[in-house]
Amino acid sequence: MKKPELAKQFILIRVLAALLGFMPVVMIFPLIMAIALGESAMIRAFAFPMIIITALAVTSFLSLRKKKLNLNARNGFFLVFVTWVLASLIGAIPFCLAGLSFSDSLFESACTFATTGGTTVGNIEALPRSLLLWRSLAHWFGGIGIVLIAVALMPLLGVGGFQLIKAEAPGPEKQKITPKVTVTAKLIWLAYCVLTLALFILYRCGGMGWFDALCHALTTMASGGVSTRNGGLAVFNSPFIDGVSTVFMLLAGLNFSLYYRLLQGKFRDLRDNTEARAYFAIFITASVIITLTLVPVYGSVSSALRYASYHAASILSTTGSATVDYETWPGLARMVLFALIFIGGCSGSTAGGIKVIRHAVLWKQMGNELRRVVYPRGVFSIQLNKRVGRKDVIYGVAAFFFIYFAVVIVTTLITAASGTDIFSSFSAALSITGNVGVGFGAIGPTHNYGHFPNHIKWLFSFVMIAGRLEMWTVFILFSPSYWRK
Repeated sequence: MKKPELAKQFILIRVLAALLGFMPVVMIFPLIMAIALGESAMIRAFAFPMIIITALAVTSFLSLRKKKLNLNARNGFFLVFVTWVLASLIGAIPFCLAGLSFSDSLFESACTFATTGGTTVGNIEALPRSLLLWRSLAHWFGGIGIVLIAVALMPLLGVGGFQLIKAEAPGPEKQKITPKVTVTAKLIWLAYCVLTLALFILYRCGGMGWFDALCHALTTMASGGVSTRNGGLAVFNSPFIDGVSTVFMLLAGLNFSLYYRLLQGKFRDLRDNTEARAYFAIFITASVIITLTLVPVYGSVSSALRYASYHAASILSTTGSATVDYETWPGLARMVLFALIFIGGCSGSTAGGIKVIRHAVLWKQMGNELRRVVYPRGVFSIQLNKRVGRKDVIYGVAAFFFIYFAVVIVTTLITAASGTDIFSSFSAALSITGNVGVGFGAIGPTHNYGHFPNHIKWLFSFVMIAGRLEMWTVFILFSPSYWRK
């Protein structure tokens, strides 16, 4: 390897260390709680990785201040994937020192950063409170994207940040809200923080204690769905809390660039946004169907609407939380929820899944193909946001569907080979790939992932990260063309 190329690789490694510098900052808060509550094991669990990462991050930051490095797509994909993997490994340390096995700890950590509402822990309330706070904070930071934290600091490092956003941001089209990527990152963070604070206040008004309100606000906005209680939000038995959670799960699953446009007074952008209109149409349709199905079960329209809208929002936004055992519902209601796992939230949101925009693109293209049968010489194009969409977007969406379901099928086969029944294997693969967490069968609302073999938990951890990074960022690294000069 030539000296310039070797020097570039060392700089990339130092950039990676600088990117991970956010973790000690996040760990300060659970460390303070562990000290205040006298949780000695957790003090070591947070202090040890904090010291090591801080030393590496500070050294890397100082060494990069006067160096210039323009990232290309190749560098961006590599840094995002490796950052996510290392964050999951480092994040597993507190879980390990709390008594969980390494496989369970890695799964829990990957769940937090990938915002998957799954767990291997049967008794959540037995975990140290500082660990519960860490779990919620990691969900919150994972929701908006680890890389976006560092993007605002990239000019200080002399590194262009848009390639990192492009590699991490969900959805088929990546675009800047503003000309400067750092301004884009700060605006996204501002919207995210304001919504989280509003949700925290509303949870407190609904009767939650400050700790429960904080942790649930962090995970709800991250579309994570994990709770500080074994029974989740059902413990509070509050229609107000369920309603607030439903609204904010939907807001978390909406493209965050729309919030910036709404602040500018561009309300037409929301009205004309193809994905947003489809997103709300899917939610309303699913909620109405499930509500009509549940009226005989709960005896009133209000109760049926409460549970139907909550779980429709939970699955659609890939939050993956549940307040009742929906597997006891009538078949039609369960089928609608199962179908929502295939959809996911909007691009540019904290939600996972295939994304509504991709379904909208293929739906419009299907209409074009039907018209082409009638008018063979016709020229047809799809319209997105009342503008003609690029043709290459259709090709990209079709390719994404292929790789997405290829991952689901392979994960299903490997899981089934471990002894799990085929339906539960498929449900788990679909839920893990879409970062939903909850599903049907062996991963239903009354079950968790603790019963799976260790090698399956490792597989799920990898698939969660791949799903969170929208497949391409991960699988491009396995392409021979990526490594060719």
